[in-house]
Amino acid sequence: MQTLSVGKNDAGQRLDKFLVKTLPNLPKSMMYKYIRLKKIKHNRKRAEISDILEEGDTVELFIKEEFLAREKSAHLFRNIRPCFAVAYEDANILICNKPVGLLCHSDEAGQQNTLVEQIKAYLWQKGEYDPEKEHSFAPALANRIDRNTCGLVIAAKTAEALRELNDQIRERDIKKQYLCRVHGTPTPREGVLSGWLIKNEADNIVRVYKKKPSEKLGDAKKIETGYRVLSERDGESLLEIDLLTGRTHQIRAHLAGIGHPLVGDGKYADNKDDRERGVYRQALCSYRVTFTKKQGPLGYLAGKTVAIPPEEIPFCEGMNLPKK
Repeated sequence: MQTLSVGKNDAGQRLDKFLVKTLPNLPKSMMYKYIRLKKIKHNRKRAEISDILEEGDTVELFIKEEFLAREKSAHLFRNIRPCFAVAYEDANILICNKPVGLLCHSDEAGQQNTLVEQIKAYLWQKGEYDPEKEHSFAPALANRIDRNTCGLVIAAKTAEALRELNDQIRERDIKKQYLCRVHGTPTPREGVLSGWLIKNEADNIVRVYKKKPSEKLGDAKKIETGYRVLSERDGESLLEIDLLTGRTHQIRAHLAGIGHPLVGDGKYADNKDDRERGVYRQALCSYRVTFTKKQGPLGYLAGKTVAIPPEEIPFCEGMNLPKK
């Protein structure tokens, strides 16, 4: 028999959700069976799947040892050296400046040196994260950007912060802005692009339509992309983007769709000329986030803006940045 003590990061969730995260080797069918047979108890009493856990509760497990084992790969982050810069940090959240070339999460190849694993390593080295004391929570990302896009990514250091960040992003209480360098200059120089986006999961590519396409083509999502031209040079423009909706490759596909693809983008444009001059990746950076919600556990962040100075973004060089 093993007893699990419910900690702060475990509280507030249903028993079944807690068990799925805590015991990855336990099949769901067996979990439900064990609960039904009283081999899994809550506070030494009969457990129900829908029980909401509170800090200080106990979960008693009268199950086979094989289901209690933890994944060996769970602690591989200890061998990772973080390479991101910290843009902002407090007791609840961490905002990272992710470099180009670093994945946010593991891909199909099982890449381990990812941003989320580096964040675990960073917090473990600081003594703020101990996987041995956590059952169902690990530091996690609230948003993500492409491997070859650089810039700000928000991570949660606690379960409560993760729930709140997810809610704020869903309700658009966090304003996300990007800088990008594109071919040509959009007309008008400022506006909001609207359309519909369909993602092809197999090819990891999206298509943008001006009008809602037939359902036969796939599940179309409404998208809105605000933009403003900041400067121009040699047939290229620097744009500030307001990401009003956050869909896969939205900025890249939307701008390519109006004839102004990102410099260096080979997925949504022909970047042969860009590659010949040494530009191999899309000129896109998540450069500013602003918190607006005044209520809730992260209400103290309301009005706070975290930003990367444009002069520190390589593709902004030589673009006659507007004065502050």
